[in-house]
Amino acid sequence: MAKTPKSQDTWVLIETKEDGSARNVGLELLGPGRDLSGKQGGKVVAVVIGNGIQTAIDQANAQGAEQIIVVEGSEYAYYNTDAYVNALEYLMEKYCPTSMLIGATSYGRDLAPRLACRLKSGLTADCTALDIDPKDGKVAWTRPAFGGNLMATIKCPENFPQIGTVRPSVFKKTAPAEGKAEIIQEEFHVSEKQMRVKLIEVIQETAEAIVDLEGAEVIVSGGRGVGGPEGFAVLQSLADTLGGVVGASRAAVDSGWIPYCHQVGQTGKTVAPKLYIACGISGAIQHLAGMSGSDCIVAVNKDEEAPIFDVANYGIVGDLFEVLPALTEEVLKLKA
Repeated sequence: MAKTPKSQDTWVLIETKEDGSARNVGLELLGPGRDLSGKQGGKVVAVVIGNGIQTAIDQANAQGAEQIIVVEGSEYAYYNTDAYVNALEYLMEKYCPTSMLIGATSYGRDLAPRLACRLKSGLTADCTALDIDPKDGKVAWTRPAFGGNLMATIKCPENFPQIGTVRPSVFKKTAPAEGKAEIIQEEFHVSEKQMRVKLIEVIQETAEAIVDLEGAEVIVSGGRGVGGPEGFAVLQSLADTLGGVVGASRAAVDSGWIPYCHQVGQTGKTVAPKLYIACGISGAIQHLAGMSGSDCIVAVNKDEEAPIFDVANYGIVGDLFEVLPALTEEVLKLKA
């Protein structure tokens, strides 16, 4: 790939759903993308790939994209590694921006390394912070390292575009506005012969069973202090009452008390709900890395010295099996 970019633009990949709307992670990244491109003298460009994706285009426009590049076709209706990598490689060869942001989702983690390999460019994975190094004007990608015990800042200054995957919910979406993005339609199609994997069936029951932690506004999360799988019943009751979902620490997941799809933290999901209630969670740095962006954190723990209280907006020292039912009862009274 090029030693110098063709523009100072920052690209953001907008993941699309089967219904043609955008997933939150791409819309979240338009904000930091605009900051990066502004410091480099370029513009933030949304790249939207899919089929029947006008809703996603409108959403990217409303979230501040200055330019939107659209690749549309039936072969992009569902994510396919070969189809999407070929399309992005074509776009990169044509435009070669200075950098590209991709969500660190199952989709992005599959796509980004293949794209970086094709382009012979660097890749920084699972970033939690982004900036421009004032010394050389290159992107400084920050990510947790050594199990989350320290933060490493990485640069890939030799080849372009510089590519990074960014964890969902690390950044918040900006307030929607009347967008005025330039729309560029690119005609690029991939034949069936080029796609080595074929989608046979989508099993909706499995998809519906996976909890949407990243999109939840209220999360009631449990850790080792829950005591066992049956202990999550009181958390579920409070979550249902608040219209939220249940999360968990790695300790609870590793113990087999709750499925992995509920895990919050360094090796789970990064979340930023309006309300995060941590129950029986000590507050290890790996867990804090996944939920510290919450607007309001409430901690419930028997141990008044637990590290979780250092980041909590409100702390309750007590037995969660006494505290949570009482909270649930008070919420029900307010709703009555």
